[in-house]
Formats: sequence, structure tokens, C-alpha cells
Amino acid sequence: MEQHRTRTPQRTQPAQGRPAPPGGLGEVTGAAGYPVAVAVAPAPAAGPGPGPRRTAPPVVLALRRFPNPRLTGIGAGLFAALAMFLLACVDRLLLGGSELVYGLLFLPVSALTALWVRPADLVTAPIIVPIAFAVGVIPVAGGTGGFGGQAMAVVTALAVQAGWLYGGTLVAGLIASVRKIRQMRERQRHLARADRAVRRPRA
Repeated sequence: MEQHRTRTPQRTQPAQGRPAPPGGLGEVTGAAGYPVAVAVAPAPAAGPGPGPRRTAPPVVLALRRFPNPRLTGIGAGLFAALAMFLLACVDRLLLGGSELVYGLLFLPVSALTALWVRPADLVTAPIIVPIAFAVGVIPVAGGTGGFGGQAMAVVTALAVQAGWLYGGTLVAGLIASVRKIRQMRERQRHLARADRAVRRPRA
């Protein structure tokens, strides 16, 4: 008699899960050995993030929002003289012509005059501010007795407040000098860039 050979059933190993593609559907092996599709969330891209933004100091931001006109030499002279005369009148009305207040107000006016004059007239800034100081000191001097008495009062006020006069003139001269140096450096950089552009070989 023929005997039938019996085969012992071989156990099939469960299929290993496929590696899931980034940001798609992947397959993993379930409990019964069948692949199961699961959603895989995309991994965040590991790229260099933007660095911290550099913010300017509050003082610089406030100065940038400040008006920045460009006045001619005559315009800057009129601005300084009119500003000092009006400030002197206010000083005379409110404080009785305080020389200290007038001298303190002269410093910012001198700085603004040197900042607002156009680059072509920077040399006139240290000349403008003493004239504006002399014009504005007339209401503060408070002279009496006609033109001669008023002139003597102005001369006396200028002699007494010579420190404020020299201080404001020095402020205007320093600001004008710094602006002139920066203007010369910008011109040198522009000439250097133009020279490099001319010497660059044509492709």
C-alpha cells in the first residue's frame, strides 16, 4: 500500500513593515501579520532659522523719526535767528529774561542749525549761530534810553554770556566737522566702488 506523505505546514514569517516615506502613508505589521497602512506626519525641516533681528536703540529710532530738512546757508541763518528771537521773547515774558535759560536754549538751536544745513553750506554753520545769538539777545538784554542804551545792553549781555556763545558755536562746529568727514568718506567709498567696477574684467 502506498503511504501518503504528509507535509508539516511551515509557518510564514510576517512581512516586515516598510519604511514610511516622509509625509506620506507607511505600512506596519498588524497583530495578525497583515500590513496596515498608517499616516505619517512629515518631520519638520531642520534648516537654519532666521537669526535675531537687530533693533536700533530707542534714541536712534527717535532721531530717525525727527524731521531732517536741508536748508541753505541763508535759510539756516534765518531759522537760527528767528528761533533765538522767539525763544528770547518767551523767556522775557515768562521768566523775566533769564540769561541761564537763554544760554541753555541756544545749545539745541545751534545743534539743529548744524544738522539741518545742507552739505554744501556746512562751513557757514559756525558763522550763523553767533549772529543768531546776538539777534536773540536783544529782548533779553533789556536796555533803556534809546538806541545807544539798547546797544550797550546788548554788548554787555554778549560779554556776560560769552561762555554760552562759545559753547553753542563749538557744538555747531563739531557737528559740521563730523558731517563733513562723513561726506568725504562717502565720496571716497563711491569713487573706490566706481574704480573697481571699471577695472573688473568683462565676462
